[in-house]
Amino acid sequence: MKDQLDTWHIHNRINRYLLEAIEESSLTDAPVSKGRNVWEQFAHMHNVRLMWLKAAAPDLFLAQSKIEKDVPVSKAYLEGMLEQSGTAIAQLLERGFTEGKIKNFKPHPAAFLGYLISHESHHRGQIMLTIKQTGHKIDQKIMFGMWEWGSR
Repeated sequence: MKDQLDTWHIHNRINRYLLEAIEESSLTDAPVSKGRNVWEQFAHMHNVRLMWLKAAAPDLFLAQSKIEKDVPVSKAYLEGMLEQSGTAIAQLLERGFTEGKIKNFKPHPAAFLGYLISHESHHRGQIMLTIKQTGHKIDQKIMFGMWEWGSR
């Protein structure tokens, strides 16, 4: 179980590593095609975590706050929310691996971990594409650093 929980924590740190590298002014960058802007992508990741907490561990959900879409937020706010929901998801995963199941998710906790990482990685890709399309840049060091799971 330690390895699975460590995998989640690494993944969550990589989300925050990317967020930290983005200029505050780029948070409102929107994709060329319709869709969520950069901060809304991060907010969506957080809010989907909350959706799962509500369904699978209501006690962990109670301490959380949804990020509302109608009010832009800062990097610092997003960072704090991702840290908070990331910790709660880690607690849910720990319970799931101990009990052998995640309530309202099939087939098993390892698949749930894979689902969460796949979902959020998809949105990291959308964030990167949006920033690139709007003419802003992410340092090459950061782009390669997101793949350095052994040091994150």
